[in-house]
Amino acid sequence: MQIRNKKLTAVLLFVLTLAAVLSGCSSGKEKEETDTTTANTATNGAPKDDSADTAKKTPRVAFVYIGPPGDGGWTYQHDQGRKFMEEQTGVKADTVENVPESADAERVITELAQNHDIIFTTSFGYMDYTLNVAKKFPKVFFEHSAGYKTAENMGTYFGKNFEGSYLAGIAAGKMTKKNLLGYVGAFPIPEVIYNINAFALGAQSVNPDAKVSVVWSNTWYDPTTEKQAAISLLDKGADVLLAYQDSPATVQAAAERGAFAGGNDSDMTKYAPDAYLTNPTWNWGPYYTKIVKSVQDGTWTNEQYLGSMADGMVDIAPLGPKVPDDVKKLVADAKAKILDGSLKLFTGPILDSGGAEKLKPGETMSIDDILKMDWFVKGVDGTIPK
Repeated sequence: MQIRNKKLTAVLLFVLTLAAVLSGCSSGKEKEETDTTTANTATNGAPKDDSADTAKKTPRVAFVYIGPPGDGGWTYQHDQGRKFMEEQTGVKADTVENVPESADAERVITELAQNHDIIFTTSFGYMDYTLNVAKKFPKVFFEHSAGYKTAENMGTYFGKNFEGSYLAGIAAGKMTKKNLLGYVGAFPIPEVIYNINAFALGAQSVNPDAKVSVVWSNTWYDPTTEKQAAISLLDKGADVLLAYQDSPATVQAAAERGAFAGGNDSDMTKYAPDAYLTNPTWNWGPYYTKIVKSVQDGTWTNEQYLGSMADGMVDIAPLGPKVPDDVKKLVADAKAKILDGSLKLFTGPILDSGGAEKLKPGETMSIDDILKMDWFVKGVDGTIPK
């Protein structure tokens, strides 16, 4: 009995000791959890949200496109920029294409904002919709192409593509035999107007007799409508055309009539080599890469970025194989002067289409005035609907 009592006492002592140890461990664990929770709530009383840190490491990126990447122009070039960004950063992006510039755009952008960290909206007509969504999702970074409105979490980006239009005008002014150039404009907005004017000024710099006739397609991507607009200019006698839409329809129409033409946004030589002139082009990849990296390293700002030929955002496509070498040299020489700053576009004397003086001799228009241009230079025949 005494032996059993000793064993019982030993067992009881073991149990009590074990309980004490477990109790100590439990208290330590609870204290550790309490300390951790306290650390996570030190700033605002709520658990720390690590999503921002995750976004910096691997941000979720999305692009909203006005057309299909296969348009051969605007959207194609943006998509090439996306691919470049992915190669440079290792970040894979989602895309939504054929999004109209309507309330549908706001719906799409809103849906993307719920599970993405950076959203690029790539058409002018998305501006207000992007701004509306940006205000609702302050932790998401928005970048809008071609617009002028910003928010704390929304920046804009575009480029001086009129530099390329001016160079295309030089080529057109030398290639025309009738001194009548045609321009198929998309919409009567400043972006298109100042490119038409730059094209005309470039042509007049080498051919003072050159005139430019303008028709509006009121489309960004509608090959049928854009081809009909181009044909209407060819019917008027224009023998060199330029267009500001996303399709190669104008180049193809010119090829059928034995005329020269350029499109917009991308090198369109492949669509009609014998008829191809040249046109302004875009290189979005470096900018998209910069933005993604700036979000990752915490240096992003809501800037209004305007690129140029000097920084590589805009350029001109190689002149077509039927363009003579002497014309190519003229264009190359002018491009070199744009790059070194010795050729300043939109420098007076410049008159408007009605003959009124807009710039005095030697006076250079500010970039702000260029970007809100709503009038045609002398030598441009066309109306600007209000």
